[in-house]
Amino acid sequence: MSLPHALLTALVEHPCSGSELAERFDKSIGYFWHATHQQIYRELARLEEALWIEALPAETGRGRKRQFRLLPAGRKELRRWIAEQNDPTPLRDELMVRLRAEAAVGPTGLEKEIARLQAMHQDKLAVYQRIEQRDFIGKEPSRERRLQHLVLKAGILQEELSLAIAKEALEILRDATTTPPTKR
Repeated sequence: MSLPHALLTALVEHPCSGSELAERFDKSIGYFWHATHQQIYRELARLEEALWIEALPAETGRGRKRQFRLLPAGRKELRRWIAEQNDPTPLRDELMVRLRAEAAVGPTGLEKEIARLQAMHQDKLAVYQRIEQRDFIGKEPSRERRLQHLVLKAGILQEELSLAIAKEALEILRDATTTPPTKR
């Protein structure tokens, strides 16, 4: 996935300023595709240059924000990208490599880091669950809402999986009866 397509996705929902887009991005797509506000502003300029979006005339007065909207060419690009075939993204998780290294070199105190990550995953899961309650439970299940909910459920499942892995890793690392690795 690319940042331009994430931004086009946000703008297809409704026009907004760069700062509003960055704020919305932090609260939705940003959970699945991270970008700094600076990256977002740079990419907005590129999208405008490519004629995929346009800045609406700014309201008069000081400090008025430029609103951006999706152009037909941007919608066409988004449709092209959605239909594109892609292989699954390979898992890249530093913790998995650290666990393998811990297995090979012996106790290193990794438990503290895993506990820290576990707390972060628990916090994110709680955020996702609040969003689910607020935005999806008891609401009309339109096609759009069901797809948005599916994305959120994927995030919930990912956090639950991360918590289960952290729990099991801590159990293994704290098990004093585990034999140390053999020296090679």
